[in-house]
Amino acid sequence: MHAILDEIRSSLKERADPSRAESGKRFFREEVTAYGLKTAEVTKLSRSYLPALKTMEKTGIFALCEELLAAGYLEESFIAAAWLPHFSDRFEKADLILFENWIDSYITNWATCDTFCNHTVGSFLVQYPDCSTRLFSWAESGNRWLRRAAAVSFIVPARKGDFLDAVFWIADILLEDTDDLVQKGYGWLLKEASRKHRDEIFWYVQKKKQRMPRTALRYAIELMPDEMRREAMKKDWKR
Repeated sequence: MHAILDEIRSSLKERADPSRAESGKRFFREEVTAYGLKTAEVTKLSRSYLPALKTMEKTGIFALCEELLAAGYLEESFIAAAWLPHFSDRFEKADLILFENWIDSYITNWATCDTFCNHTVGSFLVQYPDCSTRLFSWAESGNRWLRRAAAVSFIVPARKGDFLDAVFWIADILLEDTDDLVQKGYGWLLKEASRKHRDEIFWYVQKKKQRMPRTALRYAIELMPDEMRREAMKKDWKR
């Protein structure tokens, strides 16, 4: 095992708070494993290793990140997800398949999914926008976390107004998904896209609301003015 992994795990164990770890489980319906550290503590720990990582080859960095993700601890997964965007200048197109495999194999809760996808996959998409269509197949996966990942990976660029066509493609594929965590994921994506494309998102919701689950709809319109939200919530289609 790499010395950095040993050091990180020793530090996490020293700071572990079992009572905090237990209380944090209320935010998840899935079984999660955690040391019980505060996010600020984990962030500080992750940053302390960046200088050492920057001297390493990409393959070594990715191997460390995979070890952390595979361990199944929330904090270790967070560290991997915090590291990777710092090395986005080393990303290659082939890495998207690796990221897909990591999500499929190691991600088992919404927090790890969102942290990893918002920043690591999101950074990749900004660098290689022509690879974005690969995520359409994620949206059709039998793995709920890949389906959620298909949406939340676009969150950061969509917030800036980018990838609007992809936003609509993903939302169309996920439109009638019965998993509420997937519904919340694509609803959140539509909400973030509405920051720069409010009218387009509003008309999309209006057109799709008869089939769109109310959970997704409420997320999608959250940032809109009251009048728009009321209009979107109306069940005004012909029966």
